[in-house]
Amino acid sequence: MKIVRAPMRLFVVTLGFLLPLSIFAPGVFAQSASGAGTASQPPSAASASGSQQQSPQAPAQESEHHSFFSRTTGNVQPGQPYERPTNKVKFQNYLFDTFGPYPFIGSAAAAGIAQARTVPPEWGEGWDAYGVRTASYYGMTMISTTTRYGLSQVFHEDTLYYRCECKGILPRLGHALVSTVTARRGDDGHRVFSFAALAAPYAGSMIGVAAWYPSRYEPMDGFRIGNYSLLYQAATNVALEFIYGGPHTLLSHTPLSSLTGSSSSKQKD
Repeated sequence: MKIVRAPMRLFVVTLGFLLPLSIFAPGVFAQSASGAGTASQPPSAASASGSQQQSPQAPAQESEHHSFFSRTTGNVQPGQPYERPTNKVKFQNYLFDTFGPYPFIGSAAAAGIAQARTVPPEWGEGWDAYGVRTASYYGMTMISTTTRYGLSQVFHEDTLYYRCECKGILPRLGHALVSTVTARRGDDGHRVFSFAALAAPYAGSMIGVAAWYPSRYEPMDGFRIGNYSLLYQAATNVALEFIYGGPHTLLSHTPLSSLTGSSSSKQKD
């Protein structure tokens, strides 16, 4: 019975947790044009009146080339000013991080490890148990990404990942790890400690343990699972820094660079 009830509780909890999106989502696309900002404007935009009228439409035109379920990373490269993402871009990244392929792949992989260890043992073995474990990890991922998105909107934070302007493996690695618990704020994009980024992994694990894990699991178990989720987020940032498309990454010359938004820095060449 626990194998049957666990996913039902998971479904009810995650559905109820996603309902607040009805508050954020309706105004996202209506505000996308006014929500964008840049730290500085090119001098040519202020000199000619014709270019002054066309420049505000450039971000909107660029966003149309991205799929609704594609992920975007920040484009802060040497010599480029910080540009705040629109609400539409933030919402697109939320959808990708929640319903894109990577949450399913990560949940399936984590469930495979838990299946091999028979954790929790109450969920048994076999394909049914593997499905329950996969649904469990995916449910915690949904709650975590929704928490990160919702809190970042409340605190007006930009939690997108921005590649380091520095050079060298160690400085870039440090930047990726620090970005796990920080975000950008304001028109200048100054970096601040992010409660949204820190709380999100633990929100998913704590709610998962309380809602559908066996009753013997305690809050400390939720905290322990949240630590693994935070490490997974740090590993994701390292992958965005070194592996995904963009300058000085392993896949900088592959079609994947168009998915991360880093190719726009090459348009000036």
